Amino acid sequence: MNTSSHFMSAVLACSLIQSAAAHQQHLGHIVAPATEATLASFDIVHAKVVTDGTHLIFQQAVNGEAGREHPEKQGALAGAQVYSYVWPTSLNSAAVGFEADQGILALALTIHPDFDDTPLYDEDGDGNKTNDGDNWHSHWVVLVEDKACGAGALKVKDIAPGSTPKLPATWPNLPIFIDSPGFDFTIQQSEVLVRVPLSAVGFASNFSFDGVTAGLRVNQQVHAPLLCVSKVFDVASGDLSLPGQSQ
Repeated sequence: MNTSSHFMSAVLACSLIQSAAAHQQHLGHIVAPATEATLASFDIVHAKVVTDGTHLIFQQAVNGEAGREHPEKQGALAGAQVYSYVWPTSLNSAAVGFEADQGILALALTIHPDFDDTPLYDEDGDGNKTNDGDNWHSHWVVLVEDKACGAGALKVKDIAPGSTPKLPATWPNLPIFIDSPGFDFTIQQSEVLVRVPLSAVGFASNFSFDGVTAGLRVNQQVHAPLLCVSKVFDVASGDLSLPGQSQ
C-alpha cells in the first residue's frame, strides 16, 4: 500500500471513530430539525434525559432564546394562558405519587401570569407565596385526551367530583392531576434544564420520553375540562411516539 493509500485509510478510520462517538453521544436523545414556521423559542432541536449523580436532568434545546415568550395576562383565572416546556414520559403516574395508571405522566416547566399554583414556594422571594405564577416553575401533570378540548387534544386530567384519588404531598389543591414539586431548573440562552432527584421518581432511571412545547388555557367556565392543551408549538419526535431513552 502506498503512502497516499495509508493516509486515506487513516482519514477514513478517524472519520468512522468520530461518527461512532457522535452517535454514542446522542444515543437515546431526540434530535429534531429547526422549522421556520415554529416560534424560535419553542422550536425544539434537541431533547434528552440523562442521569447526573443523584438526579435526572431533563433538557430541551430550542432554535431561539428559551423562555423568551410569556403568555399575555388576562386578568382572571378564566381563560388564563399557560406556556410550557414539557417532557411526556412512559413513567407510571404512581411513580411520583399519583394514583396508578392515570394517563401520560409528564414533567413540565410552565409560566402563567394570571394565577399561582405553587403554594409552598416563594419563587420571586418577596415574602408572598401566592403571586409567583409569572415566574417559570416545575410541575408533574397527567395528560389524557378529551374531545371537549378539541379533536385529538389533550388536557391535564380532571379529578372527578367526590373522588379521592391518591395525590402527591405537594399537590397544589387544584381539581386536576398536577403536582408542584419545586424542582431546580435553569433557562439560559437556547437551553432549558430541569433537575429531578432520582428519589422523586422512585429511582426509575430507564424510561421513554418526548419533548413538547405547548400553550394551555384554563376553561372560561373554570370547570372540567379545567386545563386544555390549546396549542402545540412543537413535538420533538413529530408524533409524540416517545422515542427518547433516558440515560
